[in-house]
Amino acid sequence: MAIFIWLLVPKQAKAQNDGAAIAGAVGALAAIGTGVAAVEQMKERAELTATQWVLSNYPQMTSFSLKTVDFEGKKLKDMSSASVITFKIQEFEPVDKPVLNGKKYVLLGFTSHGWINEYGIDFSKVKWFMLDKSEWTKMMVSYVKVASGSDPAKIEEVIVKGNIVNRGVKVKGKNTIPFFKLEGDMYLVTDYSDEMKFVYNERSLGIFLKDTRDLVQIKRGSLIELHEFFFHEN
Repeated sequence: MAIFIWLLVPKQAKAQNDGAAIAGAVGALAAIGTGVAAVEQMKERAELTATQWVLSNYPQMTSFSLKTVDFEGKKLKDMSSASVITFKIQEFEPVDKPVLNGKKYVLLGFTSHGWINEYGIDFSKVKWFMLDKSEWTKMMVSYVKVASGSDPAKIEEVIVKGNIVNRGVKVKGKNTIPFFKLEGDMYLVTDYSDEMKFVYNERSLGIFLKDTRDLVQIKRGSLIELHEFFFHEN
């Protein structure tokens, strides 16, 4: 079941909130630093924290690669407003000069307000979700269904061959499953699990986390990259 919702925010309140957010971000960035070295330091800390989370929660994984591409070509002020950090994980056989050919996972780190503050980076404000190919497929079927109204069986058949782009699911350049055209302030919502709802508009995949009541967005470029990682990369 999908519903339309319209969000109304008073302009004055929004301006005040935006001003407070900008002031907080400026203070946080001043504390951390703004150069390339600061971004690299943040990337290293993010990957270290993600690795620690995997080691604690997936002790059966004994040989794997973990990396994030969210920090490449980014400025620190861009990352301070990020609502999700994505990591690609792949297992491998422990041999000399190993090849990444094992099971793949995506680790999503959903950030909450204040994850970058005047004291630096607070990874306790990051909520983690680990997804394998099967769970990713299930999520994308649910998302494409709310975005298009198409039959789930058809969606699953198509998404393994194509890419999810702004206007639908494309296979070999053809928009095989077109998405609904919505105005910028219109949203379609579906209840995915006990932990999250999916929110569709024409700009991004929105995920509403029920526990924290945060609405986070996965940008279309990241969505395409993660989908390609599961279905179109070795």
